[in-house]
Amino acid sequence: MAAQTLNSKVPPTVQLEEVLDRLKPGMSIFLSTGVAEPRTLVSGLISSGNYNLTDLELIQVFSLGDVIAHDTLNSNKYRLKTFFQGWVANDAIKKGRVDLIPGYFSQIPHLIESGLVNIDVAFIQVTPPNRLGYCSLGVAMDCARQAMQKANLVVGEINHQIPVTFGDTFVHQSEFDLMVNSTKPPIYFDRWPIDDTFRHLAANVASVIDDCSCVAFSIGPLFEALTEELKQKRNLGIHTPFFTDALMDLQESGAVSNRYKGIFKGKSLTSYALGSADLMSWLDSNPLVEFQSTEKVMNPLSIGQNPGFVAITPCRKVDLSGGIAIHAGKSNVAITPGEIINFVMASRLSKGGMSVFALPSRNLKKESNIHLSIANYPYQFNSRGSVDMVITDYGVAYLKGRTVRERAQAMIEVAHPEDRLQLVEEAKQANILFKDQIFLSESTALYPSEINFKNRFKDNLEVRFRAIRPSDEEQMRRLFYRFSKEAVYYRYFTHIKSMPHAKMQQYVNVDYRQTLSIVGLLGEVGQGKIIAEARYVKLDKTPFADIAFFVDEKYQNQGIASYLYRQLIRLAKERGLQGFVADVLTSNKSMMKVFERYGSVQAKLEPGEYHLTISFENLNPPAL
Repeated sequence: MAAQTLNSKVPPTVQLEEVLDRLKPGMSIFLSTGVAEPRTLVSGLISSGNYNLTDLELIQVFSLGDVIAHDTLNSNKYRLKTFFQGWVANDAIKKGRVDLIPGYFSQIPHLIESGLVNIDVAFIQVTPPNRLGYCSLGVAMDCARQAMQKANLVVGEINHQIPVTFGDTFVHQSEFDLMVNSTKPPIYFDRWPIDDTFRHLAANVASVIDDCSCVAFSIGPLFEALTEELKQKRNLGIHTPFFTDALMDLQESGAVSNRYKGIFKGKSLTSYALGSADLMSWLDSNPLVEFQSTEKVMNPLSIGQNPGFVAITPCRKVDLSGGIAIHAGKSNVAITPGEIINFVMASRLSKGGMSVFALPSRNLKKESNIHLSIANYPYQFNSRGSVDMVITDYGVAYLKGRTVRERAQAMIEVAHPEDRLQLVEEAKQANILFKDQIFLSESTALYPSEINFKNRFKDNLEVRFRAIRPSDEEQMRRLFYRFSKEAVYYRYFTHIKSMPHAKMQQYVNVDYRQTLSIVGLLGEVGQGKIIAEARYVKLDKTPFADIAFFVDEKYQNQGIASYLYRQLIRLAKERGLQGFVADVLTSNKSMMKVFERYGSVQAKLEPGEYHLTISFENLNPPAL
């Protein structure tokens, strides 16, 4: 076995054939993972016709199928075991050419250390020894160290093209029995192309990520596009299985400081690097990136120590209740249901953490990626209760704490506009939505997503504002039942005791061509409650609109009503209106003050109420 203490031993650097001669039938050989695959050793092993190279077991955490061609594996000569069924391994596993060991990445080091996964030989890619005799494990820190400790023969493949990385990556040359020089470059990944769909998707994902959040990245077009959107953030943290070119760009932009992380403060933490030659060069001796084993990087207890941790998972299909089908095969480089569980669990442990699943609303065939059910799709993540939000290029569906009916409404709102009517009909047939559910198909593409702002009021009260949605039905019902009898009378000019589904759904399903409604919310994004609403409805054959608004009585006298009034004036002007009309009870003095504060109000007294006409001409409300 390789020496376990540092000494002056310098392992001989030999030819490939001498290494192969040391192998015996039936041995289990650990191979460095992914980009760190020792390609010279592996290609020599696969191509050799030596009589002793038979019934060998190759063990690799995840295989990219570069040197080990899965379609040529021969069970009498070589058998591959892997812990990951994505990328090209997926097809080989289905055909019985590759054995899958189900499990979590964070548990793999223990499986090897405990002997549950046997290791006889370890082939490890390393950098050349430095002047003190230390090599770096470079771009993969999963369980190579444990494999080296268990193996009877440890062979290092010296590759001058891999970066020296910092963290738990250094091994002394005395820990190797033999060394060979690499004749092949590392495996590189090209940058992923992105289009407008992924740009819109990334913008929506970025909208839920706050400054000082900690994020995990993977590889693919979503993350390429997300980098551009996150460059405007500040003091982000990185705790991720895979460090990519996109993360290199994000870190160089100044958006990443890692200052507010709970562990490895000041460092971007990772286990693997997947990317281009430029990334490998950038990582070389870079003190800002720390490589640690998967048991640290992918352990939810470790990840959860970072406040504001956002688990971002690209997926293939979703259903109306929040069921997720993730990518399989070559569309998936390194995301498994097990890893999703770990990172979602970490978001639960993290203070202010959340789990995000993201996908385009349609696939390349223009078919909806949102379905009534995903029961027939493979590779599922079935923990619906762990899905905080689903994001598409059409918006964010907040699912946490919502009923299946409310989830379905939210999911339909982020589907492609041309797919929403069919989803509504399917949901009605499945008794997920009420049979009388209103759906205004002509308004599906008109939602004013640009109305999205926030303001801070008295007592440091921060309120977020956006246009009303059909899925706000339950929140608006709750707001109604918080009103006093007097407040209800002021708003509706009559005593209304109840607001059932049939009434409220008519109110929240807005024809945006005629009506504009803004709601104000308190609390975290996706978990806030509606405390205010303001709307105008265009009048026929006139450039005026009828206006009404109300604020939860608990939050009145904070300036919210005045703020909403000014916003409606601005938005109405932008949409070509020339003024408002309103009916206000004579006893509603507080509402009259809001209107009178900015002048240009003509009031006509009628029995018990004022009929107001408010012309925008010469109306100059204070700046917002």
